[in-house]
Amino acid sequence: MKFEGTERYVATDDLRMAVNASVALQRPLLIKGEPGTGKTMLAEEVAAGLGKTLIQWHIKSTTKAQQGLYEYDAVSRLRDSQLGDGKVEDVSQYIKRGKLWDAFTGDEQVVLLIDEVDKADIEFPNDLLVELDRMEFFVYETGETVKAKHRPIIIITSNNEKELPDAFLRRCFFHFINFPSKETMKEIIAVHYPKIEKSLVQEALEVFFELREIPGLKKKPSTSELIDWLKLLMADDIPDEILKNRDPTKAIPPLYGALLKNEQDVQLLERLAFMHRREAR
Repeated sequence: MKFEGTERYVATDDLRMAVNASVALQRPLLIKGEPGTGKTMLAEEVAAGLGKTLIQWHIKSTTKAQQGLYEYDAVSRLRDSQLGDGKVEDVSQYIKRGKLWDAFTGDEQVVLLIDEVDKADIEFPNDLLVELDRMEFFVYETGETVKAKHRPIIIITSNNEKELPDAFLRRCFFHFINFPSKETMKEIIAVHYPKIEKSLVQEALEVFFELREIPGLKKKPSTSELIDWLKLLMADDIPDEILKNRDPTKAIPPLYGALLKNEQDVQLLERLAFMHRREAR
């Protein structure tokens, strides 16, 4: 069973090889890359391509590793004991299963996505080392050991907001998603908008890649932002001539709000346009 990509997701040869290598090695696949390059979507498409259920664990800054295993609601049990509720004798009634528990106990192998692992505390990855290695964990409140029936395919994404511990990195198969080339980007666009005019794609890509190359840009536009921008260009029926014959003294592209996400970058483009106007005098 190998991942070959799907109709909705353009996977490069290197990416397909990385997915299949992690499955063969039975190690988590650690995916890094710019935001908007399809890291989260990869897990969805691996699950679809291999015909497996996807379990998603989206990490926040407050997420603790223990939450992925289980959570024990001691407060509710104390309250119920004060009210004389008989179910307090059954501790399992106060155990809430986490995403790893669900992944371990599935009747079939699943794909487990641990999304944006670098958002959590620096100790978060280390706190999962044993569980990801041994594929089991101990529930202290009930005295049971939860073992994986089928080793899940684990995909972990990171936006490089924090450095990950070496011990954690050693246990993963690593792949960095390089930003797509123009040719790959054309394939991605064709998946989303199969009927889009080629001339519009060509001119939009010229503007898009020129924008990404501007030095000093705080946030470069990503693949997902290009897809949104093209959708707006088509919805507003903006002809490709406007992009092709763009005036350098007006550096900001039409509907730029889909591409630029902060005022510093807008101001940078406005300054560039102003400089072009001065030079043109």
